[in-house]
Amino acid sequence: MIEPTTTARPQAPTAVFDWLDEAAELRARAGLTRTLRSRPADDPVLDLASNDYLGLTRHPAVTEAAAAAARRWGGGATGSRLVTGTTALHTELEVELADFYGVEAALVFSSGYAANLAALTALTDPDTLIVSDAYNHASLIDGCRLARAQVHRAPHADPAAVARALAERAEPRALVVSDTVFSVDGNAAPLAELSAAARSGGAALLVDDAHGLGVLGPGGRGALVGAGLAGEPDTVATATLSKSLGAQGGAVLGPRRVIRHLVESARTFIFDTGLAPASVGAALGALRLLRAEPERAARAREVAALLAERLTAAGLHASTPDAAVVSVRAPGPEQALAWAADCRTAGLAVGCFRPPSVPDGYSRLRLTARADLTDAQISLAVATLARTAPRP
Repeated sequence: MIEPTTTARPQAPTAVFDWLDEAAELRARAGLTRTLRSRPADDPVLDLASNDYLGLTRHPAVTEAAAAAARRWGGGATGSRLVTGTTALHTELEVELADFYGVEAALVFSSGYAANLAALTALTDPDTLIVSDAYNHASLIDGCRLARAQVHRAPHADPAAVARALAERAEPRALVVSDTVFSVDGNAAPLAELSAAARSGGAALLVDDAHGLGVLGPGGRGALVGAGLAGEPDTVATATLSKSLGAQGGAVLGPRRVIRHLVESARTFIFDTGLAPASVGAALGALRLLRAEPERAARAREVAALLAERLTAAGLHASTPDAAVVSVRAPGPEQALAWAADCRTAGLAVGCFRPPSVPDGYSRLRLTARADLTDAQISLAVATLARTAPRP
């Protein structure tokens, strides 16, 4: 006897996406609705929400470099980097990035997200164990998911746990993965200890220096330089050009043979259109400006420390920053959203982070220090946050 085949019940065309409305309703009940808000070019609010740590996005040297690149090379790269998308300007930026960061070579991508996906998927295989910090950025998490490797989620900032996972593994190869500065609370990873754990377990170390480049290390040369690990043969960094360098794009920095391997095998490099010339020019202009004005990095850290100190003195629960990110806890997601909205109404833009962006269930406002903030602006920001804070 042949059993009848169970098939899905046909749905009306208007009903196939009804489940999206149900999902939206669930998010709304949990206080997790997200919306896009367009901002004008001349937005008058005090900006502590962006990642423009060095205040370079609108710097004349950066905007003119972007405009000059667009005039010379056009509005787009015209193709993938392996076809027509690599200009002489891309090569120039990669050479200067590698020199600044103290590594053999660099490779520029269309975003920091694409750089992380490339590094994780191309530098691992089914015979690799990835040991990933529990608080890593979503792009690193997605890279782990896309990789064909086994993945172990290690407790946050715990080199001893990393060492144990490496010692107990069955895979012949391993890769330890961590942010250098964690994007929500702004705390730095224990890079020296992670490197030691990786080496003792025969693993490579991959770090995302998105929030360290331009802020940490002498003259903003990055977290690996600050930890004395730049240029090591078993260490690779990724970075973004959209934070301290005020542009767009990402990069992988490390040994020359790693970069060669990415060119030949990383799908987000091979099959993606090259970074637009204007963004390349802007990043190059910002990098040269940082070289000329290395004090900007120290000022960004100083502003972050002042913000944390004054917020704590005002009775708010502020994190202790290791770089340029300061977070302030909110009672819950709805209160965090309302608090951020009240700040904007009062003329202050701050970030709002709610689950699942924060893994431990605590909603936060996130402030990003900028090297160009004045003492008066810092005081204004603190006063605004204290005045609008949710009441117990």
